[in-house]
Amino acid sequence: MPDPRVPDDRLADLRRARDHLDRHYAEPVALADLAAVAMVSKYHFLRLFRAAYGRTPAAYLSERRVERAQDLLRTTNLTVTEVCFAVGFSSLGSFSSRFTEITGETPSEFQARWARDGAPRIPGCYVFMWGLAERRAGSATQEKRTGPAGS
Repeated sequence: MPDPRVPDDRLADLRRARDHLDRHYAEPVALADLAAVAMVSKYHFLRLFRAAYGRTPAAYLSERRVERAQDLLRTTNLTVTEVCFAVGFSSLGSFSSRFTEITGETPSEFQARWARDGAPRIPGCYVFMWGLAERRAGSATQEKRTGPAGS
């Protein structure tokens, strides 16, 4: 049940901002940009988001990044450092700390545990090519909706 401090008419706006975070987890996301998506001031957005989801947008974003990192560590042959940067962290130390805080094990331990199970691994080059193609398709779709940049 949503927090009573969050007006019902704002829940859709907050969901839109949360969805924006989910889609753009690997990119730097500014609080002001999220607030603009939700159509409120950044400080009001921060209060509403925390009331609705029980965590700040930054905490939510780092949880999403760790979830995606788990997928990559489990299924690819990428190094921990490559995964760190692929999911949007800018520091290996902060990635490892946050990953350990959320999962209870270091990224290396997590990867080694899954590697022992013998699951097939996707070559990292495929992961990066797929990500690049996905970003290109997304920007082409955005350009179709808004027109070419600068026009």
